[in-house]
Amino acid sequence: MASEHKESTYFSPATLSVASQPSHKGADPKAITTSTPYLHPIPKPPSIASLHFLSLNPPPPFPFQPPPANPTTTTDAFHTLLAQNKTFASKTSQENPDLLARCAKGQSPPLLWLGCSDSRCPETTLLHAQPGDVFVHRNIANVLTPHDMSSQSVIYYAVNYLKVSHIVVAGHTSCGGVAAALGNGLVGGTMDAWLMPVRELRSELLAKGAFEGKGDKEKGLLLVEANVRKGVDVVRKNPEVLKAMEGRGVTVHGVVYDVGTGELRELETGEEDGDLKKRLENFKVG
Repeated sequence: MASEHKESTYFSPATLSVASQPSHKGADPKAITTSTPYLHPIPKPPSIASLHFLSLNPPPPFPFQPPPANPTTTTDAFHTLLAQNKTFASKTSQENPDLLARCAKGQSPPLLWLGCSDSRCPETTLLHAQPGDVFVHRNIANVLTPHDMSSQSVIYYAVNYLKVSHIVVAGHTSCGGVAAALGNGLVGGTMDAWLMPVRELRSELLAKGAFEGKGDKEKGLLLVEANVRKGVDVVRKNPEVLKAMEGRGVTVHGVVYDVGTGELRELETGEEDGDLKKRLENFKVG
C-alpha cells in the first residue's frame, strides 16, 4: 500500500533539530560498531522538521563580518578571516564556555550532512547549529555515487562509528555545478567527468519533457531537486545505511536550500510500503 503523498514543505533553519544520541566519546571503535543490535520491527522514521539539536544553549548571533568588499590582495582576505577567528574563539568561550571544552573531548553528532561545496551554504550556520552538531561531507554539486570513495568513507564512518540517526542530502538554488550540467559547454579539468551524473539526470528530465515551457531558473531548480532525490536513492542503497535503517531506524532526508531566503525545503522522498524490504533483499551484504 502506497504511503500518502505530501507536498514539499518549507521550514526555517532555526526550527530544524536533531534527536540526541548516546555518546561514544573515548570508546573503542570496535565496541561502537557492535554496541547496537539490529532491532525489529523497523522503527517509524520521524520527519526532519521534528528534530532537535544537542546543544543546550542557542548559538550566539553570527559574530563574523564579511571580508573586505574589494581586498587588494588575497593575503588581505586571509588575514582578515584569520583575525576574525580570534573573535569567534573569544566570543564563544564567553557566551558558551563549555562548548569548546566538550568539543575537545570528542564528537557524537546525530546528523550527517551531504551537501555542496558552495561557500553560500555553510551547514552549521544555516541550521543555526554549533560545532559538534553536524558531521559533514561536501563536494561540487553534492554529487553522490556508490563509486566515490570520499563520500562513501564519510557515510561509513558516520553510520558505524558516530552512530548518526539522520542523513541529509542537501542541494541548493543557484548551484554553479547544476548550471554547468544544464549547458553543453566544456567546463574543463576533471569537472566534466565529475558532473556526468548530473548531466545524465538532465537527459532523463529532457526525455520526460519536464523542461518544456520552463525558463532557465525553473530548469535549474528541477535539476537540483532531481539531483537531491538521486543522492537520497544512492544513500538508501548503501549496505551500511541499509543495516542502520533496519536496525536503528536511521532515516535519510532530502532538502533544498534557498540561498536567496536562507530557508530549507524538505523534499517529498517517501517510499512505498515494502521498499526497504526490497532494498534489503537486493543491496544488503554481510
